Amino acid sequence: MSTDPPAVTVGVDFGTLSGRALVVAVTDGRELGSAVHEYTHAVVDRVLPGGGPELPPDWALQIPQDWRDVLRFAVPEALRAAGVRPEQVRGIATDFTACTVLPTASDGTPLCELPRFARRPHAYPKLWRHHAAQPEADLIVERAIESGQPWLARYGGKISSEWQYAKALQTLREDPDVYGAADRWIEAADWIVWQLTGAESRNPCTAGYKGIRQDGRYPDAGYLASLHPDFAGFTAKLEHPLTPLGAPAGELTPSAAELTGLPAGTVVAAGNVDAHVTSAAAQSLDPGNMLAIMGTSTCHVMNSEVLAEVPGMCGVVRDGVVPGLWGYEAGQSGVGDILAWAVRTALPSGYAAEAERRGISAHELLTEKAAAQPVGAHGLLALDWHSGNRSVLVDHHLSGLLVGLTLDTRPEDIYRALIEATAFGARAIVEAFERAGVPVTDFTAAGGLLRNGFLMQTYSDVLGRPVHLLRSGQGPALGSAIHAAVAAGAHPDIRTASAAMGCRDENAYTPDPGRAAAYDRLYAEYLALHDHFGRGGSAVMHRLRRLRDPSAVPLVSPPPM
Repeated sequence: MSTDPPAVTVGVDFGTLSGRALVVAVTDGRELGSAVHEYTHAVVDRVLPGGGPELPPDWALQIPQDWRDVLRFAVPEALRAAGVRPEQVRGIATDFTACTVLPTASDGTPLCELPRFARRPHAYPKLWRHHAAQPEADLIVERAIESGQPWLARYGGKISSEWQYAKALQTLREDPDVYGAADRWIEAADWIVWQLTGAESRNPCTAGYKGIRQDGRYPDAGYLASLHPDFAGFTAKLEHPLTPLGAPAGELTPSAAELTGLPAGTVVAAGNVDAHVTSAAAQSLDPGNMLAIMGTSTCHVMNSEVLAEVPGMCGVVRDGVVPGLWGYEAGQSGVGDILAWAVRTALPSGYAAEAERRGISAHELLTEKAAAQPVGAHGLLALDWHSGNRSVLVDHHLSGLLVGLTLDTRPEDIYRALIEATAFGARAIVEAFERAGVPVTDFTAAGGLLRNGFLMQTYSDVLGRPVHLLRSGQGPALGSAIHAAVAAGAHPDIRTASAAMGCRDENAYTPDPGRAAAYDRLYAEYLALHDHFGRGGSAVMHRLRRLRDPSAVPLVSPPPM
């Protein structure tokens, strides 16, 4: 019997507020140890850490040093927690929140770390939650329609304000000096790999879904010049050979080895997006299996053998999730964030005192009270657009709505209506795919919201189908560890590694026929509100947002639906 220590890989997941490292056995996916490092600066949405101008509404920035600190602190701590020696590590892989992009010098130095740009907001990484580039996104779509750009259909006919081109165009318009100094414009998912290997690399996931790269090329210079004369050469800031998912992007440099505590020369896998890499962890790589990664927001990822135009999808990319299939993405801009908003703004002191007395959280208290109601008893209906709508309307200047309030409305009524609204939003996405000829055969959930059993049961009832669950509470990090195992040669491909190292519970929640029928009726009312305020009646929400920030004058009117 062999006494050799088990081979492991390390997956590092960079989220919105923290990063975590997970040590995983390559044979069977056993999670041996993990560690979390909270970002010192979290989300910068008011003022820069060193001072400077007050940030306008809809801005959300981050600090690159916070990400390096995850490598410095979380990786060694995870190894200690796992009882693993550094020489047992065969490979490391990282994943990141998508749409977190930053301008850098040619050597990868973030511009915000150069003294002359330290007080310039556009020199900092723009988080996915940065929605201040909506006018630029509207212009990108308008010009694409006018010139018949073939790639637009691959994104459901819309380009999000969260993505690379909109954020870069905003930078050019508002701070051309920063734009001009940016030799590279890069997703954090690729930047962090650069820090580990010492060499720039790019991955097909972020390039395809967030960088408008289709059929091997980016939008042409003539089209980009129609957006702004100085934008014609933007693609040069992105262009780089792509490293396939699951392939090695390089090896740890001596400086990165010192930072992480891992041996120099350790294989580093290509970068990836947190949601997309989770598909391997959840064993959701087969065509038709939609994975919903549910946290502050929700990302929906699915593979298919079919190429179709799905209105409002975030994108379809060949090999974007796993080689050999078309990977689809959709999403909801706010889910857990919306429930957190309810607790912050609609929790009376008596409820807070009860939760404290019983030793439970405010979320647990509101969930318990909400779950005791029959479907529809609260008389409320909500739109889940507090952070705008990512799919299927792709408009981040939409806003939340709550209809049916009376003097008898209680906090748990509002909480339940918001849970239901997020489930209705998920159903709208599923139905959009199926109407477009991309069948959804299974629905699997992952992420932090799985802890709320009532919420998950509501999703099953609203969707009218079983919901499977990722068994691991660390889906992205586990998915990254799976990709690292492939890059290191421990498994021949992502599908094989997923089968060996991934885990999910089948049919964890199944729909109750009575509740499902009641939700069908309520969903019809949701669709009526959704289409009125999201399509023909969206102007009132846009006007209200402009009143909130009078300086935000759109370049063009939002395109008609």
